[in-house]
Amino acid sequence: MTDWLALCRAAVDDVRGVLLELPGRAEREPVVGRGMGGDETTAIDAAAEDVILAWFAGLDVTIVSEEAGIWGDGKTYVVVDPIDGSLNAKRGIGFFSLSIAVASGPTMGDVDFGFVHDFGTGEEWTATRGEGARLNGAPLEGQLPKDEIEILSFEATRTAAVAEQAAAVADLAYRLRIMGSLALSLCHLAAGRVDAVCSLKAARAVDIAAAQLLVRERGLAIDLFDAPPFGSAPLDLEGRSRVAAAGTPELCRKLAGALSA
Repeated sequence: MTDWLALCRAAVDDVRGVLLELPGRAEREPVVGRGMGGDETTAIDAAAEDVILAWFAGLDVTIVSEEAGIWGDGKTYVVVDPIDGSLNAKRGIGFFSLSIAVASGPTMGDVDFGFVHDFGTGEEWTATRGEGARLNGAPLEGQLPKDEIEILSFEATRTAAVAEQAAAVADLAYRLRIMGSLALSLCHLAAGRVDAVCSLKAARAVDIAAAQLLVRERGLAIDLFDAPPFGSAPLDLEGRSRVAAAGTPELCRKLAGALSA
């Protein structure tokens, strides 16, 4: 049986090495191509992906990765976002992550294991389907998001999108946070650090496959409100829907409704 946690931790160590080899903007920012997900591939994205995928290349799996695309024909899917929050990583802002999900089939509902590592704080977020969520190896228990949205995390944002959508949630959320990593924002929701999360552009499986399992294992609500149902979403590279997540299905629906009005 594959020790997925050990592989993920080994990948983290190698990405740390990449960060040391590419210490600043001059080394991390150069565009070296365009990923299969459609975005520009920068030096930091490519280097991180290379060292991560080396750990999974010899396994009988199907790889879904932001830059390299989809390859392999195994029944087990490994969904990788080498650097979630790559703009933060390029600019030296300590809020970016490695996100890896392992699934027994091709849909979001098939995800069995999720791993997110925060390179800023060093926090390790994991979840196993049916066995709960963990932070740094300890069960994630206790505080949940509030019943009303004190802190709403906007993600996948440009200034124009924030200006357009902020008014829609003014009566629903007291404060906004725009932190720059959708995976980490969902992890913070699972820990009750924020009360809701939404992406203002269509989220892809690589963005959310790992972190969504922490949210669901905590009994919280998450939905692709432009293209439900959530569990049927394919593990591929196409962005199909904005995502909303909150402490309860009702609050999640209110958030999605406000952003869709």
